[in-house]
Amino acid sequence: MKSTDKNKSFTLWPYAIIVAMVMFMSYIAMFVYKAMNQDVDLVSKDYYEQEIKYQDHINMVGRTKAAGDVAIAFHPEKQDIIIQLPDHFKGQSITGKINLFRPSDEELDQELPLQLGRDLSQLIETKELQQGRWKVRITFTVEQETYFAEQTIQVTKP
Repeated sequence: MKSTDKNKSFTLWPYAIIVAMVMFMSYIAMFVYKAMNQDVDLVSKDYYEQEIKYQDHINMVGRTKAAGDVAIAFHPEKQDIIIQLPDHFKGQSITGKINLFRPSDEELDQELPLQLGRDLSQLIETKELQQGRWKVRITFTVEQETYFAEQTIQVTKP
């Protein structure tokens, strides 16, 4: 009788290993299923158009640096912004716009026409602007070539 009891002994380890493997494979299968059904919008539908626009923007910035830096400065004592284009553009027809961009509140954004004086500078009053961080973006065209400059300023009130 002793010999038959030893043959009929029950051990739980093989079943525990099999159950653990099945549970692990089920977890991996569930993870793969969820990952495959997740909607990922990393690339927009008009990706190539956006890439061309971005390349145009890079070209504009490169042209601006090659022509000379556009100076954008905020003077807190006078409460104004001075924009100065390089002397390289003197005597040429210049058209463009100035965008005052407020990163924290898009409703405060402003767009102004570029109206340069004889010395290729423009003064912008900031008394109406709220205190804080602003990005001054200038886009202008000279003889069929478009240029772009951007400067971040901190508007402070006295």
